[in-house]
Formats: sequence, structure tokens, C-alpha cells
Amino acid sequence: MTDSQGMPNYPGDQPNQPGGQPNYPGGQPGGYQPGPPPSNYLVWAILTTIFCCLPFGIVSIVKSTQVNSLWAQGQTAAAQEASEAAKKWAIISAIVGVVLAVLYVILMIAGVMTFGVSTSSY
Repeated sequence: MTDSQGMPNYPGDQPNQPGGQPNYPGGQPGGYQPGPPPSNYLVWAILTTIFCCLPFGIVSIVKSTQVNSLWAQGQTAAAQEASEAAKKWAIISAIVGVVLAVLYVILMIAGVMTFGVSTSSY
């Protein structure tokens, strides 16, 4: 099959032919996606990494940096999942940081952690 100019036609080339729509990023011509991209929680990820728990904060940073790139590629569902994962890991990092700080204070008050204080008797 050829078109009016002698070029071959393939199934799915034309939007009105059986065989499907052309594959546009985001499902729209030009990669247009309605609405704003999901929040990437990058600020929270960085703050929890610095002040709370480094390992979980790094996971949050990685997930938050994936949000905008996935959105730009037209993968809206994956961008939303990465946004939710970034938020989840930032919360986990904050909770672990607070628990460790409280545990540290309790141990210091109990005298378990003395750090160089000598209690020798004469």
C-alpha cells in the first residue's frame, strides 16, 4: 500500500487508520501533559540527609531527582511513583534521625556513654 505520493504506508502511521495512534510521549502530540509535574521533595530529601539519617536521605535524593526526568519523558505514572517514594524515604530518614537523637540523649543521661570521663577511685 502506498499513499498519494507513492510512499509506503505502515499500520499506525495515520491516527484515523486501524492499527492505533502514533506513539507520542505522554500520549499527546509534542509530549504535552496536562497539569503540573508532581512534587519532587528535593529540599526535604537534602535536609533529612544532612540533619537526620544519611543512608535513607540518599535514597530520598535519588528518588526525588528521578521525578522531573521521568515527567519530561512522558512517564507520568512513574514520575508520580518516584515522587511518593521520595516523600516516603524523607519521612523514614527524619523518623530514624529523631529516634537516634532521643536514644543518644537517653544513653548520655543514663551514663552509658561517657566518652573519656574517668571514674577511678583512690
